[in-house]
Amino acid sequence: MKIDGVHYRTIWVADDGWSIEVIDQTKLPHEFKTLRLRNAEDAARAIKDMIVRGAPLIGATAAYGICLALRDDASDAALHEAYEMLAATRPTAINLKWALDEMLRAVSPHGHNARVEAAYAAAAKICDDDVEICRKIGEQGLKLIRGHAESKPGKTVNVLTHCNAGWLACVDWGTALAPIYMAHDAGLPVHVWVDETRPRNQGASLTAFELGRHGVPHTIIPDNAGGHLMQHGLVDLCIVGTDRTTSRGDVANKIGTYLKALAAEDNDVPFYVALPYTTIDWTLDDGVAEIPIEQRSAREVTHMTGRTAQGEIVTVEISAPGSEAANYGFDVTPARLVTGLITERGIAAASREGLLTLYPERKRG
Repeated sequence: MKIDGVHYRTIWVADDGWSIEVIDQTKLPHEFKTLRLRNAEDAARAIKDMIVRGAPLIGATAAYGICLALRDDASDAALHEAYEMLAATRPTAINLKWALDEMLRAVSPHGHNARVEAAYAAAAKICDDDVEICRKIGEQGLKLIRGHAESKPGKTVNVLTHCNAGWLACVDWGTALAPIYMAHDAGLPVHVWVDETRPRNQGASLTAFELGRHGVPHTIIPDNAGGHLMQHGLVDLCIVGTDRTTSRGDVANKIGTYLKALAAEDNDVPFYVALPYTTIDWTLDDGVAEIPIEQRSAREVTHMTGRTAQGEIVTVEISAPGSEAANYGFDVTPARLVTGLITERGIAAASREGLLTLYPERKRG
């Protein structure tokens, strides 16, 4: 995607040929800055502090974290130490473990002298594959938006999304936003309702930033406005992302997604989830019972950062002093509330049977 006419991915190898650059998403939307990662600890910090976020990008960053670790020490002990450190940064997104396992498989067979080169090649492949997968997800989701456009000729297709599942959450294109970008580029009349997504406001700050820079019509709304819009026929479909999807189609996404799915069900609004195969956790069945839910700092709830009229970036306390705050990062939407799963291989029913029609190699026995 482009920012001010310049194409960017969210992560890339720097000009020195070994350090890693990322977009510092904690500075958006008011500042566009990049940050250089020089060791595995830098990569772990970037993931934990949400300098990078979004399941696919977390995985890509962890992959390059292994590369940086091996530059310092290519031994088996150092490799596994880096693996454990990076794996502990964020518990919910399964892409993190998937990418780390891919890196282990890629580098373990090599002698120490060949491991660094093998690691950088494997991490680059993870990134390139993610871009292609997201492009294919976009093509599959475009069919849905085109279908809605054809059913109401001359009228705008209104899509509601929650949190950020665009190119900032991936290496490029995105998952939930990829179909929207393709629809806009194809000349279809599309408009996006952007949930602000408390407590970190990633919809208002990141999704709106992306859409605005690409020229896609959009409107930021309070999180709790989605149901009202659906009641009044102002939402044609919902498309969200996911950080982990179980084998039977339950999906974990940013906190508040479950409530949007309930409202969509009550108002007969199709509710789709866009995801790459790397986000499917085939080892889990019951998402509510089995998916680990990250709990983050209460400060993300009690404080908010923004720009003053004078242009100064400040953080202020918005809650009653002394009040405790809970900050659950994700919730789980049961498969029964999901109209379909948009993957790189097609659109499937949110069920084990539906997923297996797209991924028959996962059939047991």
